[in-house]
Amino acid sequence: MASGVHAAAEGVAALGISAAEWAEPCPALRRNLRLLSHDQVELARMLLNEGQGHLFEHWPEPGVDDDKKKSFFDQVCRLNSSYPGGLAAYIQNAKKLLADSKAGQNPYDGFTPSVPSGEALTFGDDNFVSLEAAGVKEARNAAFVLVAGGLGERLGYKGIKVALPRETTTGKCFLQHYIESILSLQEASCKMEGECHTKIPFAIMTSDDTNALTIKLLESNSYFGMEPSQVKILKQEKVACLADNDARLALDPNDKYKIQTKPHGHGDVHSLLYSSGLLEQWKSTGRRWVLFFQDTNGLLFNAIPSALGVSATKGYNVNSLAVPRKAKEAIGGITKLTHVDGRTMVINVEYNQLDPLLRATGHPDGDANCETGYSPYPGNINQLILELGPYIEELKKTHGAISEFVNPKYTDSTKTAFKSSTRLECMMQDYPKTLPPTAKVGFTVMDTWLAYAPVKNNPEDAAKVPKGNPFHSATSGEMAIYRANSLILRKAGAQISDPVVSTFNGQEVEVWPRVTWSPRWGLMFKDVKRKVHGNSSISQRSFLVINGQNIVIDGLSLDGALIANSVDEAEVKVTGHVENKGWTIRHVDHRDTSEKEETRIRGFKFEKVEQLEVNYTEPGKHCLSP
Repeated sequence: MASGVHAAAEGVAALGISAAEWAEPCPALRRNLRLLSHDQVELARMLLNEGQGHLFEHWPEPGVDDDKKKSFFDQVCRLNSSYPGGLAAYIQNAKKLLADSKAGQNPYDGFTPSVPSGEALTFGDDNFVSLEAAGVKEARNAAFVLVAGGLGERLGYKGIKVALPRETTTGKCFLQHYIESILSLQEASCKMEGECHTKIPFAIMTSDDTNALTIKLLESNSYFGMEPSQVKILKQEKVACLADNDARLALDPNDKYKIQTKPHGHGDVHSLLYSSGLLEQWKSTGRRWVLFFQDTNGLLFNAIPSALGVSATKGYNVNSLAVPRKAKEAIGGITKLTHVDGRTMVINVEYNQLDPLLRATGHPDGDANCETGYSPYPGNINQLILELGPYIEELKKTHGAISEFVNPKYTDSTKTAFKSSTRLECMMQDYPKTLPPTAKVGFTVMDTWLAYAPVKNNPEDAAKVPKGNPFHSATSGEMAIYRANSLILRKAGAQISDPVVSTFNGQEVEVWPRVTWSPRWGLMFKDVKRKVHGNSSISQRSFLVINGQNIVIDGLSLDGALIANSVDEAEVKVTGHVENKGWTIRHVDHRDTSEKEETRIRGFKFEKVEQLEVNYTEPGKHCLSP
């Protein structure tokens, strides 16, 4: 112990300034300096310089709680190293943003909004089909990044969101669907180039809350068929909480030797990718694109191939995936902003800021629908495609620091005190804010039914959503998958019965035939069209599960439940009339604790009364003709 104290004392002396001078304002710290290493002393000095002396006021004499004092600096060291520019930069940024917040500063002061340029796609037309093909070809040059730092608490689910079933016909979770979709893109992209052995990299950003559970989900399922070496886990750290307008760091109410922390937001993904060295690694192996997506949009991979095709053909450095949005709908709008000094940027503007910004800049109607029946500002769905080369060059300048905001809850209109501590936050989609005007920033708009059905609201909150607005719940998310698959089959020429309307957990939704398939069967619309022939029909009460790459639906009439499984080497033709009692839908109340959480939040479960399940495990041509 004595040698450690001696080394620490030498550390203090080595600073070339007597400890008494700079630590004078904080006697409690000064008395304890000899416990600290050289690096810890430097951190202490930085904290005092930034007005954080209150962190040490309660510190007792040396010899009391010494281990806790050192662990305090372990935490400070982590907070300092995980933020671009360090903790001093965090505190300085906080002071500025808190002052702007108190003054009611408009972040868009001096900017005029206009509609940016982008590509609007129509599902199934020639342009869409050719862009899908271009995107699949380009996929072998891509890397995927999943932002998965959140638990499902807001949904009424205690686990991690990516472990939730995407749909309950098969029970496959979101993470399985995402990995199977990436592997399907990998295989299809390689086939287009003859033989290649590309493995598409997949990075997952986790948090303290989700890291261990995500790794366990992957390991216990053999990475859902992906090679473990393809998957990289990046864990984000939390940031320090702020107690007041002076950006004084808040101590944990339960531990005076700990700074209170909260999540910083998914914008951290950029600094993590930069500091991990992954981006340079990807570039060295010929990657050209990085695709970012969030944890519970079950339709996303319907949109990925064509959107990547847009990036490749248009040469976009940044491509934001978007859906048509109604004016004033609670989803951010992608907007071009031009500053009085000539600066321009194309970014997401939150819906509650877009309307006042338009009104203040010569648009008396604010955010209004145009002749299409939608706002001219498309709805941002937080899925980004970035061109890797320009992305790396930008991050060399910023180290991945993203424009931040602060959202304190004040106790009253004087804005002098907070109801509880706050913190700086950042969003992944704000990356373009720092780009030069020469950057090619665009968007790709696709139909909502095809591309966007996030699962984020619990049943009580979803039931309160105003009529006509999306529920964004587990109920609507699952039903949206059946609707999308039914509409895709219709477009391919099958007769799919109209949906019925039903209410689950207070949410009125369309119930389409429960159709689902593995990504390898229907990665692109061209694939689906090639595998649906004849006069096939599916009744509204039916369930259809297709698991196999070479299953062709030809003149099938389905009224019941059919599950078709096949190995790749089998070519299966499914035809004729399949009729059975099928599966029934039973309502489940979200308060019914006898059911699993993932069932309760949906408001329904399927009871398997009767089904036809066929398994083709041998190579060759087969025909199912009941």
